[in-house]
Amino acid sequence: MVDLKRAKYYVNREISWLAFNDRVLEEARDIQNPLLERANFLAITQKNMDEWFMVRVASLQQQVLIGHDKIDAAGLTPSKQLDDISKVAGEQIKKQYQVLNRSLLPALKRGGFELLSSEDLTSNQTQFLKRFFDQELLPVLTPMAVDTTHPFPFLANDTLNIGVRLKKSEDKIEKYIAVLQVPETSGRVIALPEKNQYILIEDVVQLFLASLFPGYIIKESTVFHVIRDMELDIADDEDTPNILQDVQSKLQERERGRIIRVILSRTTSSSLRTKLIKLLHVDEARVYMVNGPIDLTFLTVWLKFIQAPELKFPPFKGYNNPNLAPDHLFESIKRQDYLLHHPYDSFRPVIEFIQTAAKDDQVLAIKMTLYRVSGKSPIIKALGEAAQQGKQVTVLVEIKARFDEENNVHWARELERQGVHVVYGLRGLKTHAKVVLVVRREADTIRRYVHLGTGNYNDVTAHFYTDLGLLTSDSELGADVASIFNILTGYSDPGYFHQLHMSPDGIREFIYEQIDNEIANAKAGKSAGIKMKFNSLSDERMIRHLYQASQAGVNVSLIIRGITMLKVGIPEVSETIEVHSIVGRFLEHSRIYSFENDGNPKVYLSSADLMTRNLDRRVELLFPLKNDRLRDKVLSIFQTMWHDNVKTRVLQPDGSFEKKDRRGVPTLDAQELFTKNTLLQQTNQIKQEKLAETKQRFEPLNNPFINETHGGEE
Repeated sequence: MVDLKRAKYYVNREISWLAFNDRVLEEARDIQNPLLERANFLAITQKNMDEWFMVRVASLQQQVLIGHDKIDAAGLTPSKQLDDISKVAGEQIKKQYQVLNRSLLPALKRGGFELLSSEDLTSNQTQFLKRFFDQELLPVLTPMAVDTTHPFPFLANDTLNIGVRLKKSEDKIEKYIAVLQVPETSGRVIALPEKNQYILIEDVVQLFLASLFPGYIIKESTVFHVIRDMELDIADDEDTPNILQDVQSKLQERERGRIIRVILSRTTSSSLRTKLIKLLHVDEARVYMVNGPIDLTFLTVWLKFIQAPELKFPPFKGYNNPNLAPDHLFESIKRQDYLLHHPYDSFRPVIEFIQTAAKDDQVLAIKMTLYRVSGKSPIIKALGEAAQQGKQVTVLVEIKARFDEENNVHWARELERQGVHVVYGLRGLKTHAKVVLVVRREADTIRRYVHLGTGNYNDVTAHFYTDLGLLTSDSELGADVASIFNILTGYSDPGYFHQLHMSPDGIREFIYEQIDNEIANAKAGKSAGIKMKFNSLSDERMIRHLYQASQAGVNVSLIIRGITMLKVGIPEVSETIEVHSIVGRFLEHSRIYSFENDGNPKVYLSSADLMTRNLDRRVELLFPLKNDRLRDKVLSIFQTMWHDNVKTRVLQPDGSFEKKDRRGVPTLDAQELFTKNTLLQQTNQIKQEKLAETKQRFEPLNNPFINETHGGEE
């Protein structure tokens, strides 16, 4: 009997995450991608890693500090994990700068876009920057001495700072250290008068640094980037009854979390490096030296200056189904269910679903969950208008959504101001479910309209996140969603749902049942198989169930964008499991759970990944596609992605991901194919509209004398 709990059957979660970020970095290296998109991928890897350090590395460091030494599924203590990931992260940071220096900057320069250093400047450019420095930077710069009377200053999270070594001309030894924060008021990238030439703000500050320290000689200056522990720990007890105040208080505390990573220039002297490490109280293992500009997110800012659409992905807008136009949206949904595949299908119908409900006199109530929304959300505006028109509007705003806490607190207050009933999530649980309920009076009945989705109600990210959503008036799903909101907003225990499955607990147990059913079918010689797509797989118990399915001979096909702690190809454990990961233009975000069910597949969509937090500590929903047409459409989407051989990486038994061998095989880029199909849909729609317009224009009139001719009666 194989012991499926053995550590050798699992990959460490953080090592797997770094492997995912490396796949994103591959896109920055891929010359098949447009140049500016490659630069954007590199910036994304920096942003990803910053957030990973703020949360995951910070959490491990907290565990070490309190003496927690419990091993993970892969058999590693927190201390050992920190050692291992520090090395892997260091290697990845080196690769980031290799891509920048060897590939991207030279290619951008060849394209006519140049990032200059202070040594490259002409005298005219230097004069221009001197005026800029005097007018824009000097008034806001604050040099801070570090000595016995001046303690080391607080440096905010995610800031660029400059460390300076100084001495007085008459002193024989150098003994002064100063620090100043690079201002954010003028932006990170400065456009020079010459076309398409730029310089970084920190280089400008260093160029004229002497004017900040009159009477002193600057021996050295170096730029460094600080990342702090930003994990938000919300108390889960009765001592903090006001969760909104608790979050606001924790946000202030979080800004002063301990420093958990510093990036320094490789040109920094060992003397200054040693002093800064000591003053910052940071573990030396979390100090990284780089060869190039500190904090690669400057690329995101630089790209906004560059007007070269030919160096980007072609512009793309999703398909707007005419059946879901606002003037007959409810009638269409009443007749049939609609599946939306974003961004290939526009997110507009989801927005208009809420906007139309807000204006419709027959709508009595709107209820929805909000996890992440955009800064200028049209959905928030529509909900406020609905409340002001006297409709019952209830919104659960999850104010514990990581790094969106401040934005969500703001929107919660704004919704309350407009008369919306706001619920601030549940204590101990994050509400990650994506659901809207519209209650509408029609003739002699009350009908419920529902949107259920795999992604956030964010009109901005919907343009580049792939997600799936269902618009339905199914009575059982409507009743289930109504019960969900009663649970979220009041005291309710419905006991059971007709169609929905809800975590904590419910989704885990349901997926176990479906896996067990496939195992039973395989053992009985029936058709069996599991197809799933999600973002991360890190729940050890769920992995064991998938291993058991493989042991029974069930073919398990998994499309996982990010973390996967599961290993493939282990004899007698995971021989029938295959894992693909797609990283491309759009961020794969949809969650699909499909089970062969002896030739009658059952397909479900969900807001949940197979992570312990999603299954046990979040409110998530999993819902069925009852309509065979929509079920088959999702299975077709899955199969198209499974056969992708351009952006897919396949997990190997040694834990690495390799691209498919395309020799002798037709090229298939799933995202590109979906995009082409959308453009074809749009072209056909335009043709049909023009044809209808032409027919209407040349349609002959009926004989005005027909009634008289045939003696007809009115």
